[in-house]
Amino acid sequence: MPSNKDEQVLITKEGLTKLKDELDHFKSVRRKEVAERLKEAISYGDLSENSEYEEAKNEQAIIEGRVIELEKMITNAEIITEGKKSTDATVQIGTAVTVQNLTEKDDPETYTIVGSTEADPTESKISNESPIGSALLGKMKNDVIKVKVPAGVYEYKVLKVK
Repeated sequence: MPSNKDEQVLITKEGLTKLKDELDHFKSVRRKEVAERLKEAISYGDLSENSEYEEAKNEQAIIEGRVIELEKMITNAEIITEGKKSTDATVQIGTAVTVQNLTEKDDPETYTIVGSTEADPTESKISNESPIGSALLGKMKNDVIKVKVPAGVYEYKVLKVK
């Protein structure tokens, strides 16, 4: 059985609020919608050949599964606090870090290191468990790291930590 540490969900205050809002939506809106669909499908009679009933039951199972998943994440949530603001700040969960890909000579990119629940590359939020995110943890300005990714090994230089 996994320890409580393994179940811990690292998340920002904003991310936790989003999870709570999603849970509330599932409990107060989605459950009622599927209950209405079930009620209507049952009114059609014979349940053995009732595709509307089957679809509604499947949707109900998906909703209940997500409710359980959200409740577990919220229960095990640990709020990420913002990183240190000193000049010798190290990369940690909750900090923004600007890096230069030395291998590809790309433009510098800024990422925020977050827990896996909140990772969203389109918003430049990368997981602390991703190859780049985990390699950056504990690093400081001007550190150079090598990261093994599916496309090969890339070298990055830390330009700024805030």
